[in-house]
Amino acid sequence: MDRRSLLAAGGGALAATAGSSQAHATPAGALGRGRGRDTVRFNVISDIQGDLRDFGRALDDMAAVNPHSAGLAVAGDITPRGYDAEYAQVSTELERHSHPRDVAWAIGNHEFYVPKWRNPDTLSQDTWPNNTTEDSLFRSFYRFAKRGTVHAETSFGGIPVLTLGTERYAHYHDAKLWDEVWISEAQFTWLENRLWYWSRRRKPVMVITHHPLPNTVSGTRNKLYAGDYLQADRLLSLLGRHPDVFLFSGHTHWDLELSDWVVRRVVPGTANLNGFTVVNTGAIQTGYRDDGKGGEVAVGGAFNQGLQVEVHQDAVVIKARDFARRAWLKEITVPLSR
Repeated sequence: MDRRSLLAAGGGALAATAGSSQAHATPAGALGRGRGRDTVRFNVISDIQGDLRDFGRALDDMAAVNPHSAGLAVAGDITPRGYDAEYAQVSTELERHSHPRDVAWAIGNHEFYVPKWRNPDTLSQDTWPNNTTEDSLFRSFYRFAKRGTVHAETSFGGIPVLTLGTERYAHYHDAKLWDEVWISEAQFTWLENRLWYWSRRRKPVMVITHHPLPNTVSGTRNKLYAGDYLQADRLLSLLGRHPDVFLFSGHTHWDLELSDWVVRRVVPGTANLNGFTVVNTGAIQTGYRDDGKGGEVAVGGAFNQGLQVEVHQDAVVIKARDFARRAWLKEITVPLSR
């Protein structure tokens, strides 16, 4: 049932180059001081996947370090399988801990894993989809997220946050595919319009999506994640036009200790030679690294990672946090173009 064994080779690999970064690594805690009262701070996590204990620890640590957080973004894999009862467990755990009022939920591939089970206790992939309809999986997410679409916009202290996601579970539409992301014309149009809207107002835009884009952050040059998007080139072309876009992606669970946890992605043909910023979100449940053989290997010991983001007038500071050790791992600042 694990998505690492179920990913199918398929479309979307884009021949493009990653540009050099404008971001500058700095010692943890050295940035963001004395920038005034207009700073907006929020948190980003991903891949809870049923690890409610670590989710609770992460919430407690975020509340202690960032008690006035403007919001929490969760970049998919909220549940292990997508059962309503699992969504309810996440809601219950969330309410047991201090957390921001505004939470932006993105859908992940694990939200579509109910069809692999005959019932919650019996794995039965040979009889997929086990009388589960594709529509019922989306309805479960919509009820939990309290909205009627996969994509949505919210505001964290005046900073626009856009969530994206697949509008099909690919295996229902093509037996050769599993977790690949498909985006409708309506979602692409909405995204393009919102990016230009905020660009004209000189606002940085935070984009939250579960699956990583190819040739960006840690793991995306690994064959496991080369074809996550069926329309990667189109999505890259929209994002790549805007230097103050910040894309946060999960799915890989790759360790935030890795050097390519944040990159600038330059998309040819967009006339934006500085590219846009792409950030790995780490994971709440289980970490991975490259195994040196074209695959990945689990990180040993306690693993529970996420991000704190600070938006200043002239820059965005992104901090990687180890919730298990209650320690900062690193931070980086990205100057804004405005």
